[in-house]
Amino acid sequence: MGMTTAEYAVGTIAAAGFAGLLYKIVTSPQVRGLLVGIIRRALQLGG
Repeated sequence: MGMTTAEYAVGTIAAAGFAGLLYKIVTSPQVRGLLVGIIRRALQLGG
């Protein structure tokens, strides 16, 4: 069976909230520094 309109609304709100939380985590200075370090190491290994 398919979801009702109310279930779609709740699912959409939950997905948007989760996306917002992930965005905040990924754009935090600590995580950004970690990702930049990983990318730098990967580029040094390849070059």
